[in-house]
This record gives sequence, C-alpha cells and structure tokens, in this order.
Amino acid sequence: MASGPWFGLLGPLQVRLDDRLVPVRAGKHRALLAALLLRAGRVVPVGDLVAFLWGQAPPARTRGTLQTYVMRLRQLLGDPSLIRTTADGYRMVVPPERVDVHRFTTTAARASAAARAGDLGTAADLFAEALGLWRGQALADVPSSALRDDEVPRLAERLMIAHEERNDVELALGRHERLVPVLRGLTADHPLRERFWAQLMLALHRGSRQAEALEAFRRADHVLGEQLGVEPGDELRGLHQKILVGDPGLALPRRGRDPDVPRGLPPDVPGFVGRAAAVDRITRLIAPDGSRTAVPIVVVAGVAGVGKTALVTHVAHRLRDRFPDGLLYADLRGYTAGPPAETIDVLSRFLRALGVPPERIPGDVDECGSLFRSLLAQRRMLIVLDNAAAPDRVRPLLPGVAACPVLVTSRSDLRGLIAVDGARPVPLDVLTPAEAQTLLGRSGPAAAELARRCGHLPLTLGIAAASIGDEPVGHYLAALGDRTPARLAHERQSPATRRLFGLLGVVPGGDFDAQAAANLADVPVHEAAESLDRLAAVRLLVRHGDRYGFHDELARFARESEVADGAAARVRLLEYYAATVDRCAEVLYPDLVRLPAPERRHPRVPAVDTPAHARAWLDAELHNLTSAIRSAAEHGPAALSWRLADGLRGYLWIGRHVAEWLCSAHYGLVAAHDQRDRAGEAAMHRNLGTLHRRLGDFGTSISHYTRAVELHRLDGDRDAEAGVRAGLGLVRLEAGDLAAARDELEACLALQRETGGARSGEAGVLVGLGALAVETGEPAEAVVLLTEALSISTAHGLRVAGISARTLLGLALHLTGGNGDEHLAEALRSSVASGFTDAAARVLETTAYVRLRAGDHGAALSLADRALTELRDGADQRITTDVLTVMAAANRGLGALDLADAQYQQASTKARAIGYRAGLARALSGLAGLRRVQGELAESLMLADQAAALTAELGLCLPAELASPPLGHPETHTQAPPFG
Repeated sequence: MASGPWFGLLGPLQVRLDDRLVPVRAGKHRALLAALLLRAGRVVPVGDLVAFLWGQAPPARTRGTLQTYVMRLRQLLGDPSLIRTTADGYRMVVPPERVDVHRFTTTAARASAAARAGDLGTAADLFAEALGLWRGQALADVPSSALRDDEVPRLAERLMIAHEERNDVELALGRHERLVPVLRGLTADHPLRERFWAQLMLALHRGSRQAEALEAFRRADHVLGEQLGVEPGDELRGLHQKILVGDPGLALPRRGRDPDVPRGLPPDVPGFVGRAAAVDRITRLIAPDGSRTAVPIVVVAGVAGVGKTALVTHVAHRLRDRFPDGLLYADLRGYTAGPPAETIDVLSRFLRALGVPPERIPGDVDECGSLFRSLLAQRRMLIVLDNAAAPDRVRPLLPGVAACPVLVTSRSDLRGLIAVDGARPVPLDVLTPAEAQTLLGRSGPAAAELARRCGHLPLTLGIAAASIGDEPVGHYLAALGDRTPARLAHERQSPATRRLFGLLGVVPGGDFDAQAAANLADVPVHEAAESLDRLAAVRLLVRHGDRYGFHDELARFARESEVADGAAARVRLLEYYAATVDRCAEVLYPDLVRLPAPERRHPRVPAVDTPAHARAWLDAELHNLTSAIRSAAEHGPAALSWRLADGLRGYLWIGRHVAEWLCSAHYGLVAAHDQRDRAGEAAMHRNLGTLHRRLGDFGTSISHYTRAVELHRLDGDRDAEAGVRAGLGLVRLEAGDLAAARDELEACLALQRETGGARSGEAGVLVGLGALAVETGEPAEAVVLLTEALSISTAHGLRVAGISARTLLGLALHLTGGNGDEHLAEALRSSVASGFTDAAARVLETTAYVRLRAGDHGAALSLADRALTELRDGADQRITTDVLTVMAAANRGLGALDLADAQYQQASTKARAIGYRAGLARALSGLAGLRRVQGELAESLMLADQAAALTAELGLCLPAELASPPLGHPETHTQAPPFG
C-alpha cells in the first residue's frame, strides 16, 4: 500500500488517509491546509496565513481563530505531528512527493531533463505521469483570492509548458496521429497559445493531412485577429509557408519513423560470436525470390543452450531493414515447466501489434488465424517463433504469403513441418573451439580445456565468462572440479541469493521484477534487487531493464535446487499479485464492485498512486497475471484464481484485452465451480457477462448475468444479487430492451435500498435510469436521477459513474432548456485524465450533438472529429455509430450532402452489424431527412417508416418530425456506465 497521507491541490482539495478520502468541509480549513501544503516542509508565518485566509479584513482575534483552525485540521488529519507549531508560524511536515503540486513539479522537471538527454521514451512516460496528476483547475474549491492570485497563474503556466514539452516529445517519437485529438482540445481550450497551433499543424502535416494543417493555420489566424487584433507570429507563419511548399525539413527525423511498425524482437546479443555459415544460410533461405509463392520457413534446431534464440535474434536484427512492415516475435514456451503459450494468445498479441482493435479480435483460433493471414497478405514482415516443441504449435501462426518468412527455433528438427510445410532445416551445433575461446575472452591451453568442459555451448560459456572475472583460468578450472559453471556460479552466491534463485523457479510467468522477487522470498525489496543483480551478473538470469527472466535450462536448474519453502513462496507471490491488482483497481476504477479481499498477510506492494502508475504496472504484468490465474486454478490456492480474475475485470475492460480476459475468466470459473464456491462462481459469471457486454454479444452476456443472480440467490446474498442485477439492467438497456431494462434497474434500486447496502452501489443504477429517462423523452426526470447519481459519485469518489452521470446530466440539462456545458467539460477532463478513451469519445460526441441542436454545425463537426480520433485505436462500435450520425447531420447542415449520405449509411451498417437498434433508429431517421432534401421522397418515406417502427418497438421517444428531421439526430442518447 502507499505509505502516508496524500494531498491533492491540482483540482478540488483532496485528502486521502489510509486509502480513503477525507472531506475538508469548512472553506477556511481548506484555505489553511492549502497554504501549508503549497509550502510543505517550510514555515509559513502567521502574517502570511492571515492574509491568505482573510485578506484585508481579518477578525479581531486572528491568532486565536487561526489556532482553532489548526487544532481542527490536526484532528481531521488524525496525526497532530503533521502540522508543527514554530515561533512565528506553522510548518506542514509531509514529504513533497505526497503532495500532487510538488510531485507534478518534480516529475515534469525529470521529464524535461530526460527529453534534453534524448531519452524520449522515458520523457513521454514522465510527462504522462505529471499531467495525469491534474484533476481540474488548481485550488478549485479553495476560498482564498490571495492564494489563487499568487499560485494559480504560476501553476497554470507550468501546466501549459509541460503540455508543450510533452507534445514536442510525442512528435519526436512519431506519435503525431494520436496527438492530433489532444492538440485539438488544447487549441480549443487555449486558442491564444500559438505553440499549440504550431504543434497541431505539424502533427496534421506529418499524418499526410495537409489540408487540415492549413485549415488549422486559418483558424489560428482568425482567432488571433478577432481576439487580440494581431497576426500569427513568425514561428506560425514560417511553418505555414513550409507546409505550403512541402518543405522536407518538416518530415519526422529518421529515429522516429514508423512508430507503429511492430519491432517486438528481444535485444540483439552483444558481442555475438561465430555462426557465420548459419547466418549466411538463413539469410539466403529467407531472401526475396520473385518466383516463390510458398512461405519460407526456416527451422533452427539444436540442443538446449546451443544459442538458437541468440542466432535467430541476431539474424532478425541484421535483416530488419528488409522488412519495412516490421517483425513479430513470440516465445512459444515449448520447453518450460509450465504450459506452452496458448495459440489464441499469440495470435491475439500479433493482431494487436498489427493494429487490430482488441474488441475486433475473434475469440476463435481459426478466425484469428484467418484474420492474421489476411492482414499479412500485402505486407513484408519477418516472424520469429521461438521454442516451438511441435509442428502443430507453429502451423496456426504461419502467414500465407512468401513476403513474410518465418524463423522457428526448436530442440527437435520438427520433421512434420519439413515434410508437410516445406520448412528448411538449419541444424545448429556447438561452437568451434576457437569460437568458444573467443566467447570466453581467453586463449591458451587452460581456456581450451574450460571451453571443452563447457561443451562448447554458448549458454554455459557465457556463465563461465561472466563468473571468471580476473581469476586465472587455471584457478577457475580447479574450483570447477566436476561441476558445471552454472552450479559453481550458484554455489559462490550468498545463502540468501541461492535461496532466491531456487524460489524463482516456481514463478508461473515469463519474467519478474525486484518487487515480485521480494514477495516471493519474503525479504526487503532492496535485498531482492541486490540478489537479482548478482545472479544476472553471472548470467544465471537474463536482465532487460528492471525485469529479469530465465533461460529454460536455468529455470529447470532453479526448480531442481533444494529450497525449503517453495510452495509457501509461490503463494506469497500470488498474494502479492492479488494485493497489487486490488490496489490498482482502487486507483483506476474505485466504483467497480469487486469480491471482498480476505484478511491476509500484507505483501510488499509497490506505490500505486495515480492511474498512470496503475496502468503501467498492469501493462507490465498482464501476461504474468494470466499465468498466475491459471497456476492458482490448477495448483492452488484456487480462490486466488477467481479473485485475481475479478480484480482485473476493469483493467481488461479499459484495455480491451479480450483474449486475456476470456482466458482468465474461464480459469477462474472452472476453479470456483470445482471448489463449489458460489460467490466465486457468481463473480466469474458476472465477469463473463461484462466481457460479452463489451463485445456486444448481449444474449450471452444476459445468460451469464442471469446465472450469477441465481447463484447469489442460492447463497442468500441479496446485496451481491442487487449488484449483478444492475449489470443485467445495463445490458438490456444497451441491447435496446428499454422496458426490461427499466424493470431490472428499478428492482435493483429497490433491493439495494431494502437491504441497506452502501449508497455507492446506487450510483450506477441511477445513471442507467437517467439514461432511460433521456431515451424515453423524460429529460426533467433524468435531471433529478442524474443529479442524485452525481452527488453519490462525488461523495464516494466514483470516477466512472461520475463521468457517465455528468455526460448525461449535461445533455439532459440542455434538453430541458438549461446549460450543461460545465458538466460536459468536467466529464471530458476527468475522462482524459483517467485514460478512459471511450468515455472521452462519448463526451465529445454528446457535446457535438448539443452544438448541433444549437445550429453550430462547424463546432459539432470538429467535436465529432475529435471523438472519432479518440476511437481509432480500438473503438466501441456503438459510440462510433453515434459519432458518425452526428458527423453526418453536421455535414448536412454545412451543405456537404454526399459526405453526409456516406456517413449515415456507414452508421446504419455498423448499427445493424452489432445489433445496436437505438443507433440504427437514429441513423435511419437522419437518412430519411437527407433523402427528402435530395428529392427522393419515396425512399425518404420508407426509411422514416423503418425508423418509426424501431422507435415504437424500443419505446424510444423520437419527435414525429424526425421522419424528416431538421438536424438528422433525435433528441435521445444512451450512455450507460461501462462496468457491470
């Protein structure tokens, strides 16, 4: 868990103690606490505090009143030592990194330094972390004009500089496409900041969107002239001229080209030795040949430790420029103690690397393979399949074109692949004596003897070379005796390091870091890190950055080492994973109902304080977590399998990791069923219900949710039943069964209130009912429901429900003649800060619709374009459908009838494909109106009738004129909260 309190000033004042939010309700208390936190660790004189709290009108007893406020703050914080009294003031004793303002300043400075040093990847990560700390305007609810006048402009300027520097880094990394929506938002929010306009123009130009880049300049010129009466500055005008003439200097520097081309190879082996003949043969076998139609397949076969992976990795790095569309790598884990890599998982990873949105990746191996081969049909790529144990592990991963050769490594020659698929063998023998001595870095008779004792195997030679150091070879040989270099290297370690090495053999995943190793061995993290470094130094482990892994043979050696508490260590590791997943869940999606965590020992959990931290940890550990779930299901403790799977549900939703989600939920469900744990089994059915809801497979989703309800009833757990029924209601809402959705949600709300459960559980249900009220033409009722939902969400820190409530409330207020812009703006800010791209797209689409109703077609189109860009990397097809409908209506209003026609038809096609009937009704209504304008009255009437029939069937409230609507978009909009 994170240690110590956490204080937030970059937004409304926030105090978090022991992972719970502590409200500071009195305005003067917030002002006092903010003044102390802004100068954390320094004495703030009484005179300054008086000025911050009362300005020019202090009370008669300022010092006594101030002392009372300090006393109450100490009581609120629960630790009087946090606020120290000094001779002339007060001092807040809290580490700067526990205050978001100081964390932001430090992290942004580190990001700038990394950028100046050329470490752009680190800079991008640090800027994302720094910017993710902002939750709104600094000191938003602190009632002190003096503090705001002093601090807010300074912080706002630092924020702008951080945005500018982050944008420069992202542009240098070649991420111009994903940066466009960010820059559109920044130019809209800060239209007088010319640097943002310049960055937007450059991003559009590098994305081959020259017309849009020039249009961005025109808008900047207009804004600056209208608001300031000035022309754009030299930088902006110079960039405009360069875009006009196609200046090659605007192109992305070579190092940043093609950022999305897959390059998933392990690092090349430094000081690669020998193998000239093998390198030459492999190069010739996969060389382009215009007459060849079959896929070139090369099988590099040899005994364990002979250097197969090193060879193919070296060849792939040498030849990477021949394959402009990239390289794909997968370790098939054919010789590990655990299960081999699942074919569906490998294909899913390949498809994601090729840019397929996760929710479009099929759940069937054959369908995945077909999609994979079709995507490679027009590409030139190299595929490396490492550690294949059998031909049937390779065949589903083969492309269908000769332009994509495949390198396979195996301990066998895979004769079936040679006989049936035309693979060409490259047998790999041990190194020659001369090559072996080169790898050792020594020569002479003693070195020759050591090479012989190592069997001329690169793996063993590498361990010997790393272990020998400056020691004479003869001394090393004497110490070696009849042992292997690996065993000698192991024996030379300290007892603690030897123990850790043996325990690492039980790790179910492919790699690990110091935090995982510390929990495994039950030692402090710094001790584990020191032991890992010692093991890596003698090549018993392989290190990549801050992560470590095994060669298969050394993993076997580790498992064979005699360690007393291996079984207990494995449980400790699984508990560490579960505890950290729980912590990430609390940060990323605190409103998602999860299984209660049991009382257990407290693992050493890394500090996870921000959504960026949580996503980074989960991204790094995802494959280890799915392996842990399978390990727990098959070898126990079984309960950890379904608890881990349940804890990952929100992350898998956000990241759309469909294959991993399906696999983890399956193992969790089987384990819970075998253990006859109804609560666990119900949680896994709910998990699968959420997954299939995400995929738009509403029938399967309803089946799983219904089974979860049945299991909770058998257990008599009415609170849990209510939670599942909320999800069931939301599925029915999305499926367009509005009457059933209302019945389910109202029954759920009644059940929640009857059982006296926490009010936090009501927020999502109220949002669903609010969405229903909007859909059925009752916006005033929606305002009441959504206001209550927002109040509950705010009180309980429910980020997801709060975003959904604000989005719908903003719309409902506009529909009732009010103004919901503030709610929509806050929903967008929160979505972006949390990394919820679907939610951000939905807010943008909703705001676009509001602008459309007001007749501002240009603004609507711009907002819808931003929404569509948010969805490019993996779209929720329902949101995409609605965005297309809004874009079509906007283009119709702007007179671009052909474009509107295409977008309406695209929206209706998508809606039919995914069973989104409400979206289909909207698209058909808009298309009917367009056909009337185009003079095609018969088709207009036919489309209007189809829309009217759908409207009546679903219970939607579409105004009668929508059969030929003025704007092409009904006054209805569904936005259910995502997690069920």
